[in-house]
Amino acid sequence: MERSGRVVAVTGGSGGIGFAIARRRAALGDRVLITGRRPGPLQSAAEAIGPQASALACDSADPASARQIVDAAVERFGRLDVVVANAAHVPALSSLLDADEADIDLVWQTNVAGPLRLVRAAVAGPFADGGVVVMVGSLGGQALQPDMGLYSASKAALHHLTRILAAELGPAVRVNAVAPGLVRTEGARVGWEAAEAMIRARSPMARLGEADDIADAVDFLVDDGSSWLTGQILVVDGGASVQLGRRTRRTAAATTAAAAAATTAAAATTAADGGRQ
Repeated sequence: MERSGRVVAVTGGSGGIGFAIARRRAALGDRVLITGRRPGPLQSAAEAIGPQASALACDSADPASARQIVDAAVERFGRLDVVVANAAHVPALSSLLDADEADIDLVWQTNVAGPLRLVRAAVAGPFADGGVVVMVGSLGGQALQPDMGLYSASKAALHHLTRILAAELGPAVRVNAVAPGLVRTEGARVGWEAAEAMIRARSPMARLGEADDIADAVDFLVDDGSSWLTGQILVVDGGASVQLGRRTRRTAAATTAAAAAATTAAAATTAADGGRQ
């Protein structure tokens, strides 16, 4: 891939998917501003990425953060070409009826209002002549997941926000989203650690996602190869959303075990019937 030379702001860039995206863009020659709430991990992430990275501690739920991010990118790098809205608040597992009131507000402010404010700030300034926006949504924004209704609803809103902004801002600004499935990150450990074998068995791609898989997709949406693409939600889930249509493939051992189980069941039925044939 050609070296890019853009200036990219990545919110939630201190770890996981955001860090992978920022590291990749820096490797391609971009200068990168990463943001996050915790100054220590954020600075460590910037140092790990290298001299092309700069860190800004701020909270994406804070309405003032949008202007802070845009101003910092312009002050430090002279311009801003790409916004990757990755920061998100993931509340505790809960039904919608039992969701904590504080979480309701924080999820909305971080996952929906924050990205919108950031795009508005960019368009009012450095995006006046054009730019690229990538929202980091979720497979949860398109599929039902137990006890994740609050988070999933916010991502569904973000997906629709992506489409609306694409319609309003084209052709100067392209707006797309990537919707990751379950990815092996520290923040998602509770979702995959105990169930990895089962996830591998069910997935058409037979593995968990990695943060770099999402960085690959973001690269495509940022770079010129997608110059005629806007308003799209790119699902990157290893086939999780189509796994129900997958034919089960049995190994020879599994087939033998199933046959033995069937024989045992038949024998038990025969015994229950008093041996009548």
